[in-house]
Amino acid sequence: TDICFSTATIPKMLANLQTQNQSITYAGCLTQLCFVLIFGALENFLLGVMAYDRYVAICHPLTCTVIMNIRLCGLLFLLSLFIRIMNALFHGLMVLQLSFGPDPEIPYFFCEVLQVIEVACSDALLNNIFSYFAATILCGVPLSGIIFSYIQIASSILRMPSAGGKYKAFSTCGSHLSVFSLFYGTGLGTYVSAAFTHSSRKTAVASVMYTVATPMMNPFVYSLRNRDVKGALRKIFRSITAFQ
Repeated sequence: TDICFSTATIPKMLANLQTQNQSITYAGCLTQLCFVLIFGALENFLLGVMAYDRYVAICHPLTCTVIMNIRLCGLLFLLSLFIRIMNALFHGLMVLQLSFGPDPEIPYFFCEVLQVIEVACSDALLNNIFSYFAATILCGVPLSGIIFSYIQIASSILRMPSAGGKYKAFSTCGSHLSVFSLFYGTGLGTYVSAAFTHSSRKTAVASVMYTVATPMMNPFVYSLRNRDVKGALRKIFRSITAFQ
């Protein structure tokens, strides 16, 4: 998901930087918009599925492998992907009904649906209603599932008698919590900056954090569970401390 999301935005950004030309074709913008909607929001669903997986592993450890089997994981992924594709198609079809001026400018370095709607010349009331409705449902449901899962996980961890068991349970959730914080933190920062600042530079910086920094950091966060990676990091920190 991270690779596809970055591939939808970064190559065009690099081409624009090289040619010093910030334009994009109408068809290219619609295509980019659909891919951003699919892969940018698919991670939201996958984080919800992963939170459920952590909940089952900690709260129902004896039946974890039975509940979270390969078939269920595959079905959850395909369902998430299908919902995001349908959402992207609906958004794309509704944007096709809009008309634009001769030189519309988007403060992001990629085509994002709310920014595209904002620069339209025709009435975009239905587009805005559908965008906020879809965002509320498709982001609210996974987020609610994540919060519910971690409430149950926290309750289960607090009931554990040993400190070692608590640490082990918490370490199981550490990478997911880090990625969850990165995803929602940078995403929220992007939309807040777009809503409250009129500086296109600040909005572009926020969107770079959302589309470049988060996908780049996620593999490092997940790899921190690997003992070899942890050992290598300890050696690096020790060498830095010794050098100082």
